[in-house]
Amino acid sequence: MGSQIRLHEGNRQQMLFSAPAIAAATGSVAGMDVSGWQGNVNWSGAWGNGARFAYVKATESTNYTNPYFAQQYNGSYNVGMIRGAYHFAHPNVSSGATQANYFVNNGGGWSRDGKTLPGALDIEYNPNGSTCYGLSQSGMAAWIASFSNQYYARTGRWPVIYTSTSWWSQCVGTAGNFSNNSPLWVARYAGSAGTLPYAWGYYTIWQYSDTGTFPGDQNVFNGAYDRLQALSNG
Repeated sequence: MGSQIRLHEGNRQQMLFSAPAIAAATGSVAGMDVSGWQGNVNWSGAWGNGARFAYVKATESTNYTNPYFAQQYNGSYNVGMIRGAYHFAHPNVSSGATQANYFVNNGGGWSRDGKTLPGALDIEYNPNGSTCYGLSQSGMAAWIASFSNQYYARTGRWPVIYTSTSWWSQCVGTAGNFSNNSPLWVARYAGSAGTLPYAWGYYTIWQYSDTGTFPGDQNVFNGAYDRLQALSNG
């Protein structure tokens, strides 16, 4: 997660502050996200360094599951983190509803246990072709709506949407407003989250670097710990 955004947008974050330092200064919560690239994660070490939430890649398209998902998803939970799963979308392969079902069927579900965040849709630059996967802005908005509606039908929660403002402006623009239901997880590797995608007035999570204190990407939740708990409980 984030590799395509770094490739296309660069990494302007100079790592002047760690995620725990940003969290302490702003009254927010430090966290992280990981995928198969991180392998078996030292969760007790990440917890000791201040991570209190984690997103774990579960699936991609309709033909990939993270081989380390169980170690990462259960390991983060077992040390006390609030954790969730995410799906890397390929809107040119199948419908949003089809990929939402694949996600839920392979670890992307949700339960009201106080430790599980709603699943996240990772929608960003195409790693294998045209930036917007060959879709128009209205077509991309329809695909995201298809995924979101099916995820809601399966879990009772709307997905968190992970994206960058630059990609969203190019590939979705003003064609779809998802701000009323889906929390925004914005990626921007700079000193601030900057301008947000269309219609969102604030971000819920900011991914500010792909390296730092924790394994994987570095994140902060925009709020105190009790608000993170509230997000997990719905």
